[in-house]
Amino acid sequence: MPLPHASPRRPAGGRLAATALLLALSTGPGAIAAERTGAGPVVIRIDNFTFGPETVTVPPGTTVTWINGDDIPHTVVAQNKLFRSKTLDTDDRYTFTFQAPGEYAYFCSLHPHMTGKVVVKDPTG
Repeated sequence: MPLPHASPRRPAGGRLAATALLLALSTGPGAIAAERTGAGPVVIRIDNFTFGPETVTVPPGTTVTWINGDDIPHTVVAQNKLFRSKTLDTDDRYTFTFQAPGEYAYFCSLHPHMTGKVVVKDPTG
């Protein structure tokens, strides 16, 4: 009995699914750095005791939101004391808008080995 003919065509969602997977991999917890040129919101995920991406580069006026995906609490604290979140439980969020160019290192005060950085620079200069 002959086997049914398999179509060489890809499923309609194949390319979309591959694009979504690449986007998830490049912006997920394993991502080291990301750069934004627009002033839209940026999300940094807290997962597995890491900030992901670890470094983001954004223009002035960008709002950054940290979301705790771990099942234990974390905080987001600027080394220069410019911002400090409350203790974030699972799925809690903290948002801060960066106005001035500069480098803003931050860490989790409960787990100081967790670090990250927001670099704010004018896209024209």
